[in-house]
Amino acid sequence: MSQDLHDAPRASGERHLLVADDDPSTRQFLAGALAAHGYVVALAQDGTEALEMARSRRFDALLLDCRMPRAGAVEVLKALRADPAAASSASTALATSAEVPAPLRASLLSEGFAGVIEKPCRVASLLEALAATLGLDDGTRILDDAAGLTAAGDPHTMQALRQLLHAELLDLSGALDRLVDAPAELVERLHRLRSACGFCGAARLGAQAKVLQGHVRETRIVVPGALARFRVELDATLAALSAAG
Repeated sequence: MSQDLHDAPRASGERHLLVADDDPSTRQFLAGALAAHGYVVALAQDGTEALEMARSRRFDALLLDCRMPRAGAVEVLKALRADPAAASSASTALATSAEVPAPLRASLLSEGFAGVIEKPCRVASLLEALAATLGLDDGTRILDDAAGLTAAGDPHTMQALRQLLHAELLDLSGALDRLVDAPAELVERLHRLRSACGFCGAARLGAQAKVLQGHVRETRIVVPGALARFRVELDATLAALSAAG
């Protein structure tokens, strides 16, 4: 649903997004696409309005156009980050632009954006960027024993596969910092990991690996915010595997 009220109540599990763009058709397209996938969307038509809304209301993510009247994405984000009293001071921010040459992308990431979306964008790419940086819905289980048993066939085989997954995750955890500079290799590692997660019932990590894989394949870089989110899920899965014995 699209929502323009600054103080709208927040239901459990809702993800609230601010879409700021001076082009009405872009605003409506993004609002409709995101609302159709369960996000609650508020709209701003320029940088000043976006900043006012983000100061008074907490959003999970901000989609900020780079070239808005009265303040672009960089100016809005700098003002928010410098204002700890702002409700969305620490919110994830994605920059949007009709043209994203490599130098601009690098500059925006260095300014603290978790990702850069080139317009017009595929809805799938936008959803992957959001899931890669915000994480998955909390209803997804870290370990799903029923799914693991269905895939593995019996408890003994599932346990053996989970031990192998545990070792693989330890290795991947140690390699993540290096893989920041090797996006193609990371995509391949995530492809293998998704298969292993499927056989072990590691549903949450498998889903997070899928969205990160798609995001990296689309952007051809490893966005720090997306990698940090993936590491959170990896560590949670390691802890769950250790607890499961």
